[in-house]
Amino acid sequence: MLELHDVAKSFGPGVPLFENVTLKVGAGEFVALVGESGSGKSTLLNLIAGLDRPDRGTLRLGDIDLATADDDMATLTRRRDIGFVFQSFHLLPYLTVERNVALPLVLNGVPADEARQRTAQVLATVGLSAKAGASPQVLSGGEMQRAAIARALVHRPRLLLADEPTGNLDPDNAARVLDCLAGALAESGAAGLMVTHSTLAAARADRVVRLTRQGIVADGPR
Repeated sequence: MLELHDVAKSFGPGVPLFENVTLKVGAGEFVALVGESGSGKSTLLNLIAGLDRPDRGTLRLGDIDLATADDDMATLTRRRDIGFVFQSFHLLPYLTVERNVALPLVLNGVPADEARQRTAQVLATVGLSAKAGASPQVLSGGEMQRAAIARALVHRPRLLLADEPTGNLDPDNAARVLDCLAGALAESGAAGLMVTHSTLAAARADRVVRLTRQGIVADGPR
Protein backbone atom coordinates (compact mmCIF):
# COMPACT_ATOMS: atom_id res chain seq x y z
CA MET A 1 0.00 0.00 0.00
CA LEU A 2 2.75 2.45 1.04
CA GLU A 3 6.36 1.94 0.01
CA LEU A 4 9.30 4.26 0.71
CA HIS A 5 12.75 3.57 -0.72
CA ASP A 6 16.01 5.41 0.00
CA VAL A 7 14.24 8.64 1.03
CA ALA A 8 16.45 11.52 2.15
CA LYS A 9 15.74 15.05 3.34
CA SER A 10 18.15 17.74 4.49
CA PHE A 11 17.99 21.09 6.27
CA GLY A 12 20.25 22.50 3.57
CA PRO A 13 23.40 21.60 1.62
CA GLY A 14 25.47 19.17 3.65
CA VAL A 15 23.07 19.15 6.63
CA PRO A 16 21.01 15.93 6.44
CA LEU A 17 17.85 15.50 8.50
CA PHE A 18 17.56 11.84 7.57
CA GLU A 19 18.60 9.56 4.70
CA ASN A 20 18.24 5.97 3.50
CA VAL A 21 14.63 5.77 4.77
CA THR A 22 13.04 2.58 3.48
CA LEU A 23 9.65 1.37 4.76
CA LYS A 24 6.62 -0.65 3.65
CA VAL A 25 3.17 -0.46 5.27
CA GLY A 26 0.59 -2.98 4.11
CA ALA A 27 -3.19 -2.72 3.79
CA GLY A 28 -4.82 -2.85 7.21
CA GLU A 29 -1.47 -2.59 9.00
CA PHE A 30 -1.02 -0.08 11.84
CA VAL A 31 2.59 1.10 12.18
CA ALA A 32 3.94 3.47 14.83
CA LEU A 33 6.82 5.77 13.89
CA VAL A 34 8.94 6.84 16.85
CA GLY A 35 12.22 8.73 17.23
CA GLU A 36 13.97 11.51 19.07
CA SER A 37 12.55 15.03 19.00
CA GLY A 38 13.86 16.75 15.89
CA SER A 39 14.52 13.47 14.06
CA GLY A 40 12.12 14.47 11.27
CA LYS A 41 9.06 12.33 11.96
CA SER A 42 6.52 15.03 11.06
CA THR A 43 8.67 16.03 8.09
CA LEU A 44 8.51 12.44 6.85
CA LEU A 45 4.70 12.51 7.12
CA ASN A 46 4.66 15.70 5.05
CA LEU A 47 6.78 14.00 2.39
CA ILE A 48 4.45 11.00 2.31
CA ALA A 49 1.47 13.33 1.96
CA GLY A 50 3.05 15.13 -0.97
CA LEU A 51 3.22 18.41 0.94
CA ASP A 52 7.00 18.55 0.54
CA ARG A 53 9.56 16.85 -1.71
CA PRO A 54 12.45 14.62 -0.67
CA ASP A 55 16.00 15.28 -1.80
CA ARG A 56 15.99 11.79 -3.27
CA GLY A 57 14.10 8.50 -3.09
CA THR A 58 10.63 7.22 -3.91
CA LEU A 59 7.41 7.60 -1.91
CA ARG A 60 4.92 5.30 -3.58
CA LEU A 61 1.25 5.06 -2.64
CA GLY A 62 -0.22 2.48 -4.94
CA ASP A 63 0.80 3.51 -8.45
CA ILE A 64 1.66 7.12 -7.53
CA ASP A 65 5.17 8.25 -6.61
CA LEU A 66 4.58 11.36 -4.51
CA ALA A 67 8.26 12.25 -4.74
CA THR A 68 7.84 13.10 -8.43
CA ALA A 69 4.09 13.77 -8.80
CA ASP A 70 3.18 17.28 -9.94
CA ASP A 71 1.20 19.57 -7.63
CA ASP A 72 -2.18 18.68 -9.18
CA MET A 73 -1.59 14.94 -8.83
CA ALA A 74 -0.31 15.35 -5.25
CA THR A 75 -3.41 17.36 -4.33
CA LEU A 76 -5.74 14.82 -5.93
CA THR A 77 -3.97 11.95 -4.16
CA ARG A 78 -4.25 13.67 -0.78
CA ARG A 79 -7.94 14.36 -1.27
CA ARG A 80 -8.80 10.91 -2.62
CA ASP A 81 -6.38 8.45 -1.03
CA ILE A 82 -5.06 9.89 2.26
CA GLY A 83 -6.76 10.62 5.58
CA PHE A 84 -5.21 12.78 8.30
CA VAL A 85 -5.55 12.80 12.10
CA PHE A 86 -3.81 15.56 14.06
CA GLN A 87 -3.06 16.21 17.72
CA SER A 88 -5.33 19.28 17.76
CA PHE A 89 -8.41 17.64 16.13
CA HIS A 90 -9.05 20.50 13.61
CA LEU A 91 -12.84 20.18 13.74
CA LEU A 92 -14.74 23.20 12.42
CA PRO A 93 -16.70 24.70 15.34
CA TYR A 94 -19.54 26.07 13.18
CA LEU A 95 -20.41 22.64 11.72
CA THR A 96 -22.07 19.71 13.45
CA VAL A 97 -20.10 16.54 14.07
CA GLU A 98 -21.90 14.91 11.15
CA ARG A 99 -21.05 17.74 8.76
CA ASN A 100 -17.42 17.84 9.93
CA VAL A 101 -17.08 14.13 9.22
CA ALA A 102 -18.75 14.47 5.82
CA LEU A 103 -16.37 17.19 4.56
CA PRO A 104 -14.04 14.85 2.60
CA LEU A 105 -17.05 13.42 0.79
CA VAL A 106 -18.23 16.91 -0.15
CA LEU A 107 -14.76 17.76 -1.48
CA ASN A 108 -14.72 14.53 -3.50
CA GLY A 109 -18.16 15.17 -5.01
CA VAL A 110 -19.91 12.16 -3.45
CA PRO A 111 -23.71 12.37 -3.97
CA ALA A 112 -25.63 13.60 -0.92
CA ASP A 113 -27.54 10.40 -0.19
CA GLU A 114 -24.41 8.26 -0.36
CA ALA A 115 -22.50 10.81 1.75
CA ARG A 116 -25.16 10.68 4.49
CA GLN A 117 -25.08 6.88 4.50
CA ARG A 118 -21.30 6.66 4.63
CA THR A 119 -21.09 9.33 7.32
CA ALA A 120 -23.62 7.48 9.47
CA GLN A 121 -21.68 4.23 9.04
CA VAL A 122 -18.34 5.68 10.08
CA LEU A 123 -19.85 7.54 13.04
CA ALA A 124 -21.26 4.22 14.22
CA THR A 125 -17.83 2.63 13.83
CA VAL A 126 -16.26 5.20 16.18
CA GLY A 127 -19.22 5.17 18.61
CA LEU A 128 -20.49 8.68 17.92
CA SER A 129 -23.89 8.09 16.30
CA ALA A 130 -25.64 9.81 19.21
CA LYS A 131 -23.46 12.92 18.77
CA ALA A 132 -23.99 13.37 15.01
CA GLY A 133 -26.03 16.55 15.38
CA ALA A 134 -23.93 18.03 18.18
CA SER A 135 -21.49 20.90 17.99
CA PRO A 136 -17.83 19.91 18.44
CA GLN A 137 -17.63 22.27 21.43
CA VAL A 138 -19.78 19.92 23.55
CA LEU A 139 -17.57 16.89 22.91
CA SER A 140 -14.84 15.64 25.20
CA GLY A 141 -11.29 15.53 23.91
CA GLY A 142 -11.56 11.81 23.26
CA GLU A 143 -14.84 12.26 21.39
CA MET A 144 -13.34 15.03 19.25
CA GLN A 145 -10.45 12.78 18.30
CA ARG A 146 -12.81 9.93 17.44
CA ALA A 147 -14.74 12.37 15.23
CA ALA A 148 -11.43 13.29 13.57
CA ILE A 149 -10.73 9.60 12.95
CA ALA A 150 -14.18 9.23 11.39
CA ARG A 151 -13.51 12.22 9.14
CA ALA A 152 -10.13 10.76 8.13
CA LEU A 153 -11.68 7.44 7.08
CA VAL A 154 -15.09 8.41 5.66
CA HIS A 155 -13.80 8.76 2.08
CA ARG A 156 -12.22 5.29 2.31
CA PRO A 157 -8.58 6.31 1.86
CA ARG A 158 -5.81 3.85 1.18
CA LEU A 159 -3.58 5.49 3.81
CA LEU A 160 -4.21 7.18 7.15
CA LEU A 161 -1.50 9.45 8.59
CA ALA A 162 -1.74 10.34 12.28
CA ASP A 163 0.55 12.90 13.92
CA GLU A 164 0.58 12.55 17.73
CA PRO A 165 -3.16 11.69 17.81
CA THR A 166 -3.20 11.16 21.60
CA GLY A 167 -0.95 14.10 22.50
CA ASN A 168 -3.81 16.18 23.99
CA LEU A 169 -5.60 13.31 25.76
CA ASP A 170 -5.50 11.84 29.25
CA PRO A 171 -4.46 8.15 29.49
CA ASP A 172 -8.01 6.75 29.61
CA ASN A 173 -9.19 8.75 26.59
CA ALA A 174 -5.93 8.00 24.78
CA ALA A 175 -6.48 4.27 25.24
CA ARG A 176 -10.05 4.51 23.91
CA VAL A 177 -8.94 6.54 20.90
CA LEU A 178 -6.14 4.08 20.11
CA ASP A 179 -8.57 1.16 20.29
CA CYS A 180 -10.90 3.05 17.99
CA LEU A 181 -8.12 3.90 15.54
CA ALA A 182 -6.75 0.35 15.39
CA GLY A 183 -10.23 -1.13 14.99
CA ALA A 184 -11.23 1.34 12.28
CA LEU A 185 -8.05 0.64 10.31
CA ALA A 186 -8.59 -3.11 10.52
CA GLU A 187 -12.21 -2.72 9.39
CA SER A 188 -11.44 -0.32 6.53
CA GLY A 189 -8.30 -2.04 5.24
CA ALA A 190 -6.42 1.27 5.10
CA ALA A 191 -2.72 1.35 5.90
CA GLY A 192 -1.99 3.41 9.01
CA LEU A 193 1.20 5.29 9.95
CA MET A 194 1.23 7.09 13.31
CA VAL A 195 3.91 9.44 14.60
CA THR A 196 4.03 9.32 18.39
CA HIS A 197 6.21 9.98 21.43
CA SER A 198 3.86 7.89 23.59
CA THR A 199 4.94 4.39 24.59
CA LEU A 200 1.24 3.62 25.23
CA ALA A 201 0.34 4.61 21.67
CA ALA A 202 3.29 2.77 20.14
CA ALA A 203 2.40 -0.39 22.03
CA ARG A 204 -1.06 -0.39 20.40
CA ALA A 205 0.39 -0.57 16.88
CA ASP A 206 1.05 -3.79 14.97
CA ARG A 207 4.67 -2.77 14.43
CA VAL A 208 6.99 -0.04 15.67
CA VAL A 209 9.74 1.56 13.57
CA ARG A 210 12.26 4.16 14.67
CA LEU A 211 13.42 7.06 12.51
CA THR A 212 17.10 7.96 12.84
CA ARG A 213 19.36 10.18 10.78
CA GLN A 214 20.67 7.03 9.07
CA GLY A 215 17.24 5.62 8.22
CA ILE A 216 14.54 3.37 9.68
CA VAL A 217 15.31 0.89 12.45
CA ALA A 218 12.66 -1.74 13.15
CA ASP A 219 11.75 -2.02 16.83
CA GLY A 220 9.64 -5.08 16.04
CA PRO A 221 6.02 -6.16 16.49
CA ARG A 222 3.93 -5.26 19.55
